[in-house]
Amino acid sequence: MTGPRYTPLAASLPASVPFVGPETQERARGRAFAARLGANENGFGPSPRAIEAMRAATSETWMYGDPENHDLRAALAAHHSCGMENIVVGEGIDGLLGYLVRLTVAPGDAVVTSDGAYPTFNFHVAGYGGQLNKVPYAGDHEDPWALIAAGTGAKLLYIANPDNPMGSHHPGQRIAQMVAAVPDGCLLVLDEAYIDLAPPGTEAQIDPADPRVIRMRTFSKGYGMAGARVGYGIGAPGLISAFNKIRNHFGMSRISQAGALAALADQNWLHHVQSEVAASRETLARIARTQGLTPLPSATNFVTIDCGEGGTFARRVLAALAEAGIFVRMPFVAPHDRCIRVSCAPEAEIEAFARALPGALAAARG
Repeated sequence: MTGPRYTPLAASLPASVPFVGPETQERARGRAFAARLGANENGFGPSPRAIEAMRAATSETWMYGDPENHDLRAALAAHHSCGMENIVVGEGIDGLLGYLVRLTVAPGDAVVTSDGAYPTFNFHVAGYGGQLNKVPYAGDHEDPWALIAAGTGAKLLYIANPDNPMGSHHPGQRIAQMVAAVPDGCLLVLDEAYIDLAPPGTEAQIDPADPRVIRMRTFSKGYGMAGARVGYGIGAPGLISAFNKIRNHFGMSRISQAGALAALADQNWLHHVQSEVAASRETLARIARTQGLTPLPSATNFVTIDCGEGGTFARRVLAALAEAGIFVRMPFVAPHDRCIRVSCAPEAEIEAFARALPGALAAARG
């Protein structure tokens, strides 16, 4: 026999890219999108100070990044009023989720999430052979108590607050109550990718050293650095130290480290982005209502829009928007697939969406 001998688990997995990116669609269409509104990126961009720091760091790219991420971890610890021993930095939340699953989930181990929640976590669980158990949403919100009830015997329990793909959120007090109810032997994975854009009171007050939970944060959303791939986790020292057993110690580039450090120091720019996102959410909601659609309340940098019919109709709307040059996405799982999901963005792109939407709806209704 020639060639690699894959493990039975690897051989059983599909060799596919689960997210069809806008670049892939543009190559297939032979032309660029007029508006990139599907990936929940921050089109308002990173802090000018972060851009300058990354530009200056380009002359140092002959060097590896600091494998300890020392300066960034120190700054994050000061920002969150905790110790450096409570902070791990990695290649976005996606990368950290992969490390966490590798640390804790053996083949056959139970893991709990919500049906239709952010799917990258699920791909990591499948990749390490975990047994993924899903609970339904309660309306358009993840259901903390259904998750807790299903968590007995599970290694990990995942919830995002605010939530993707619906844009909903729970108050921080409810999440803190959820932490207190985590079953013995289970770790709550609290994905807070959108917390910088959420209403006051959404952030749960949790002791960074609480061994029952790890909180995942990112520079991709509020800080506008999705392409730099910088995420971090806040957790108990023992868990944070365990990441050093298996993480890619040279996974962070010097450019990303420098940019994140400068972005964190420029909280005024974050406040500017928060204002821009809030205004964009209002504009998207108004556009939806004008067309007889229902925008769902959003605590994120996107608005999920109920198209009023089932998933087949929403997929036709999505396809018609793509044909008109507008890249958006939609939830995967019924009944949420009745919706499309549109990212906040600068005015020109939102106006392009507004112009295209009536024709897309007409085409979908056929």
